[in-house]
Amino acid sequence: MIDKRIDIATGIGAAGVAAGVLGALTGHKKFFAVTIGSIAGLGAMARRSRGEADALDQRVASMNEQIRQLEKAVATQVQNRMAAEQAVTSLSSQLSDAERRSGQASSNPIVLGEGASTGAGLTDQLTGLFNHDYFLVSLDSRIAAARRHLRPVAIALIDVRQGRDGDDRPVADPIEVAAALRRTLRESDTATRLRDGRFGVVLEDTPENGAIWTMERLRRDLAEANSDLTMWAGVACYPAHAFDVAALIDSADKALNAAHDWNQDRIEVATGE
Repeated sequence: MIDKRIDIATGIGAAGVAAGVLGALTGHKKFFAVTIGSIAGLGAMARRSRGEADALDQRVASMNEQIRQLEKAVATQVQNRMAAEQAVTSLSSQLSDAERRSGQASSNPIVLGEGASTGAGLTDQLTGLFNHDYFLVSLDSRIAAARRHLRPVAIALIDVRQGRDGDDRPVADPIEVAAALRRTLRESDTATRLRDGRFGVVLEDTPENGAIWTMERLRRDLAEANSDLTMWAGVACYPAHAFDVAALIDSADKALNAAHDWNQDRIEVATGE
């Protein structure tokens, strides 16, 4: 491209010389002046075109360099992602092996109660929350997913009583507690009412500190709605405190029993084995 532009400019210059010679020989000064002016204009246009072409070449070269940099960055990201996926696969395998060696992998299947095959069989009739059967199934499913993706899962067992003092405080209105749970929890979380009248929640992708803060939000919501309530909660997390459904519920239950040792509102976290 550059060689062709040089040839054009050279040709215009040669034409200018030829016109000058012709004008001098023939004595046609007017023809000489007009021709020189035209050729000068053509020369200016050629120089401007050459300058624009040079600028375009520079922009193209800059864009090519940017493309090369982007391709290099994408290649690096792909390599990093592949390395991360390999690390996750390795860690998942190590975790599964550790669970098998420790004998903590769940061997008892979750069995639903009678009528659980229907929607009504998974719902608490009084509060409209999911029931005990659904709590077990949901927790088992969440732990299985968390094991595959190396994500935490937290549960909390909650007991709410009417009154602020005494050992024989009656159970709080379940409908009132259910309403507070709906106001507090995320859509991805699961709120249930258990067979013994307590409440169980499953908090997806939630570590220990997130579970504690969720229970504190629930406590504040209950206190704002009814200042004469007392709430105790026991929190346990996978994989920090247990590796399977039964062990995780047992850890949360022990934490709730420890919370009951306090006369006022209390949130207790399970201790690691």
